[in-house]
Amino acid sequence: MKIDTRPKKIVSYEKMSEAVAAAFAEKYPRGFDDFLQDVKPYTKPDGTPFYAVMLDLPEALYLVKINIKIDDLEDVEKWLDNEADSENEKIAGSDDSQDGGTLPDDNISQYAADDSADSDM
Repeated sequence: MKIDTRPKKIVSYEKMSEAVAAAFAEKYPRGFDDFLQDVKPYTKPDGTPFYAVMLDLPEALYLVKINIKIDDLEDVEKWLDNEADSENEKIAGSDDSQDGGTLPDDNISQYAADDSADSDM
């Protein structure tokens, strides 16, 4: 079994060199849609996780870090609670977007077209 002696490097997606970026674009021409299936979780020595895609080049083996936000259950619950609260306000009519909270005038006769102009023709 041959041991791979190439250097192993970790680089962020945003700070790739031009050569690495070109190789990345060649391997994944459609961008995120292409490399999403290859994203894998890794753990730093301090225990914090990160996600990366492996890029095998002749001069080195790269882990390209990809920023992925994983939904936190607490964040999702807060978002859902805020969504439900705003929906309840709209249903109850307590939405403050109206002027003074009054309804528009129900008298639609004021919007009727002037029929006298049509009758002269």
